[in-house]
Amino acid sequence: MAEIDERLDRLRELLKDPDFLAGNGLSNEVNIRICCYDAADEMRVRHFVKQIMADQSMPCHLKEKNLYEIFLSCCEDKRILNRMGQMEEKKGKGVLQKQIEKAVTVKEYVDKICDQPFEKGDVILLTGIGDVFPFMRVHMLLEALQPKVGAVPILVMYPGVFDGRHLKLFDRLPSNPYYRAFNIV
Repeated sequence: MAEIDERLDRLRELLKDPDFLAGNGLSNEVNIRICCYDAADEMRVRHFVKQIMADQSMPCHLKEKNLYEIFLSCCEDKRILNRMGQMEEKKGKGVLQKQIEKAVTVKEYVDKICDQPFEKGDVILLTGIGDVFPFMRVHMLLEALQPKVGAVPILVMYPGVFDGRHLKLFDRLPSNPYYRAFNIV
């Protein structure tokens, strides 16, 4: 448990580093960083996110975008949220998943994330990655999101592993290729 606390403390310091915020040292790559952690540490990570969101001494403006909350909002917009349980009972999980993936697309997540313009000093903090599985995969979202946010740094709180080339949610599911991000702490 102490390891995750130490890593999160280092992450807090990294968020204060002007080089991190400017994307320096990335060899002209996009400023997407992934903070991997064991899914068993989810509650500690959520507590940390609450703390840094409330920390007025941060030199950046953290903009938390919880993918599960975005998912629920999209489902409410489409008026399908209250009908999902009934659909699962009648048609099964597989049909429900396919219908939700058709109804709530990557573009809709990106639109909700980018609903307000970002400014210099902002950092997009993506949370809720595990909660929204299997309806959204983060590698697909990052591909679609990066062109829309430009130079705004993106920090992904990821319950799994990233080896620099592949994301593996919960360190159990099949990995997905994504090579444009950097592992931190």
